[in-house]
Amino acid sequence: MENVLELKKVRKEYKGFTLDDVSFVLPRGAVMGLIGPNGAGKTTIIKLIMNLIRSDGGKITVFGRDNRRNEVTVKSRIGFVYDEPTFPEDVSLKDITSAYRRFYPQWDDSQYRALTGEFELPLEKKFKKLSHGMKVKFSLALALSHHADLILMDEPTSGLDPVIRRKLLDRLAGIMEDQEKSILFSTHITSDLDRIADYITFIREGDIVFSTTRDSLSENWGVVKGGEEILDNGLRGHLQGFRRSRYGVEALVSDLPGVRKDLPQTAVVEKAGLEEIMYFMTKGERHAP
Repeated sequence: MENVLELKKVRKEYKGFTLDDVSFVLPRGAVMGLIGPNGAGKTTIIKLIMNLIRSDGGKITVFGRDNRRNEVTVKSRIGFVYDEPTFPEDVSLKDITSAYRRFYPQWDDSQYRALTGEFELPLEKKFKKLSHGMKVKFSLALALSHHADLILMDEPTSGLDPVIRRKLLDRLAGIMEDQEKSILFSTHITSDLDRIADYITFIREGDIVFSTTRDSLSENWGVVKGGEEILDNGLRGHLQGFRRSRYGVEALVSDLPGVRKDLPQTAVVEKAGLEEIMYFMTKGERHAP
């Protein structure tokens, strides 16, 4: 399967934070959820892909091309939706569109009219007069109106009400009916990925913890509940995080089929959802004593 996006040992250093040798691939026709707590490095990765900041090492290829040396060609095929859309504040949506469309050879006026109608966008209004939800919908309408082959979304649903979030996700699901399109969806709201993600990449403190299929997570990751005895050697090799309470211990494991045989009969075993995985790997203890 052809990869539309590849990151190989990408590094970016800031004072107090380092994005450390990040590597993952996004196959063509797939949706990848880039998850992790706030400050983990998700936005930095998106900005590096868009060449808005320069890396300190590694390589990024988009559509098989270096994203720096082929910046104009690559960006013409990317639709970008940022968490806080930034356009000229005192310019109307209509005039912003007139300027924006010139950068994209594949611009489709009929698609744009359909999207702005669906999203009920007031095209004569100035950008600064829009609510946050309207700004995101306008940004999405622009991103989807030039037949982009890759959609990059950085926390697009953060702060949106449930109705708008559902409409946005329904629109993304519709895009994926075209199996040539790909989406990288950065978010800390894991429920947004339950319906559309094929792959999940988890980043914590600048490091990629895993990048795998959602099916693999569903089949292999689980939460084991019981007494302190569940933290014995049979679990240690697959333990990803745990928490204690007055009722016992809950442990996140990454090889549920493999550890079942070593668990005491009193242990309770459940599948782990994305929200639980993220909780245990950011809030829980990481190593049993």
